[in-house]
Amino acid sequence: MSSSPRPASPAVTRRTLLQRAGLGALGLSLGGTAGLAAEAAAKAPAPKAPAAPPELAPLNRFGRMVQEHYVARLRAVEQAADARRAALRTKADAEAYVREVREKVRQCFGPLPEKTPLNARVTGIVERDTYRIENVIFESRPGFPVTANLYVPKGRGPFPGIVGTCGHSANGKAAEAYQAFAQGLARLGQVCLIFDPVGQGERLQCVGPDLKPKHGIGTQEHLHVGNQQFLVGEFIGTWMAWDGIRALDYLLTRPEVDPRHVGVTGNSGGGTQATWLCALEPRWTMAAPSCFVTTFRRNLENELPADTEQCPPRALALGLDHADFIAAMAPRPVLLLGQERDFFDARGLEQAHGRLQHLYRLLGAEQNLGLFIGPDTHGYHRANREAMYGWFKRHTGSAAPASEPALTFEKDATLQCTPRGQVGADAPATVGSFTRARALEFAAARGRMEGAALSRAVAAALRLPAPDAALAAAPDYRILRPSSGRRYPKRFAATYAVETEPGIHALVYRLSDVDLVSRPPRGTPRALLYIAHQSADAELRAEPLLAELMRAEPASAVYACDVRGIGESLPTTAGQNALAPYGSDYFYAVHGLMLDSPYVGQKTHDVLRVLNWLQAAGHAEIHLVARGWGALPATFAALLSAHVVQVTLKQALTSYEDLARHESYAWPLSGIIPDVLRSFDLPDCYRALAAKQLRQIDPRGATAG
Repeated sequence: MSSSPRPASPAVTRRTLLQRAGLGALGLSLGGTAGLAAEAAAKAPAPKAPAAPPELAPLNRFGRMVQEHYVARLRAVEQAADARRAALRTKADAEAYVREVREKVRQCFGPLPEKTPLNARVTGIVERDTYRIENVIFESRPGFPVTANLYVPKGRGPFPGIVGTCGHSANGKAAEAYQAFAQGLARLGQVCLIFDPVGQGERLQCVGPDLKPKHGIGTQEHLHVGNQQFLVGEFIGTWMAWDGIRALDYLLTRPEVDPRHVGVTGNSGGGTQATWLCALEPRWTMAAPSCFVTTFRRNLENELPADTEQCPPRALALGLDHADFIAAMAPRPVLLLGQERDFFDARGLEQAHGRLQHLYRLLGAEQNLGLFIGPDTHGYHRANREAMYGWFKRHTGSAAPASEPALTFEKDATLQCTPRGQVGADAPATVGSFTRARALEFAAARGRMEGAALSRAVAAALRLPAPDAALAAAPDYRILRPSSGRRYPKRFAATYAVETEPGIHALVYRLSDVDLVSRPPRGTPRALLYIAHQSADAELRAEPLLAELMRAEPASAVYACDVRGIGESLPTTAGQNALAPYGSDYFYAVHGLMLDSPYVGQKTHDVLRVLNWLQAAGHAEIHLVARGWGALPATFAALLSAHVVQVTLKQALTSYEDLARHESYAWPLSGIIPDVLRSFDLPDCYRALAAKQLRQIDPRGATAG
């Protein structure tokens, strides 16, 4: 099979690819934040207090709180890790460090699956002047197809073999940015196998009968299927890396490939995969990841979103940084590639290189570490490709030139491995189908969890700090200047910033019929505490449940709370609508997983500390009320706190199993607990809360988040 080639065009930047995927540029406005409050205000009943404007700007006095808290945590992690690296003095120290990071990487990525038959087949061949392209399908897991193009030089082999990993292109391996280096390698005498990542090219995981994407392409689908995987203890980065390992397995079956010289390269999201593969696969003899390696701290401080597969769980808790995934490959040859004008900060790339230089020097292999920073924006531009060619030429002893010959590019259809351009036409196994099967497996094995065992399991899964005297004591708090005209159900309100841990405040509103500008008044034994879905300020004006409960409990003190990351501390960072799939709510949730500190666990900690604060204010009995997203931390806090005597939940998630089993789920990563379904599920908690008069109103399934 063949087709006419077409001329080369400039490399595609990540910004362009994100726009094609429907995500827009990296810097979007926060208009959705204002819309939340405006919509809530428009639905609010007529105020009993003096008339106020029909629309109120949202309160956001702590918009950078979460960002700066995470920055402080990452700086502490980085300082401790730098001290560990600086302590390396001998070759034996360096070798021990390499073993240490390899073990930590295995902890992040989990055990790799057993290797199963590849069942590889060639579905088409394209003959060109100095090389040919074979369209290949192999199975990296049983029934889980990987579509790939094998570029084979003409002439007498065997040749060095390279696995190529794709960045976030909608058309995967067919994108000109990725055809370019694969074809360039073949023209220069090296075999290159480049494959589609899940969610791109021919490997969309969520398609309708028309084979169109149901949840977006690339970044969007990576987040959608990857976030769901955390429920069953899986990491999509492991799945992508396993595809790369099996790609190497296939490459080594080919007689054209010299097994003494096998390498990996990729750009952007492909640079991510190449970096992880450096650490996970010991057979590489050389590597050249492009436009990814920097530091986790630089990405966070620069408010740069990252896909789920770019954020290994527990990596930060284990003290790992990007350089460590390369260190796991030491002392084998690695060239670090970047761009001066990339959004992946070149300063971080230089810092990573400096850390690795020290290690390679101790190992007596400093010549095996390289750095090239091109002059361009994000992308595998020609200068970087030629640096890669030269690096592989040097370490294979090739006599081929390192300069890139003229390239021509194929049409997408020419490079397709499947008849209709999607593996989904044959209804294969998908990432989601594996997640659903694992959820059912855990449900069958888990049994019923209750009593003290349930409380221990919840606290452990949420990574809550062990109880001590400091946590039992009342937290400090600020009394903020009141905001007038908010149209709350009572005439007056005071706002308190309760410090739940250093640098973190839960914003708590105390409603009152009398002017209140001081600490909470004492003398009311019972309090009603409402944990907001997304904004206590907006929901105080719009939530009918609050009005109902206030009528039913006229003697109770009334409070409403924003836990971290919503309402008054809704982040103004990460360049997008905070609540969008790729926005800051996700951004901090995924960093929490890298810190082994689930975001919902952090929010539960906020609720528990506010409960301590209320008890110190004289409220011995708490009726805990919550809605939507807020129902998750409220559920866990109610289970763990003796101060809570009654619980009302509105629109609470029915179960995590439901979330794992529905492809079109609608709940955010910020509510997900890693590997939760191995030990317990939400119905276990709801059964336990029956002893606290649990009332459920309009519970919501996975698709109604």
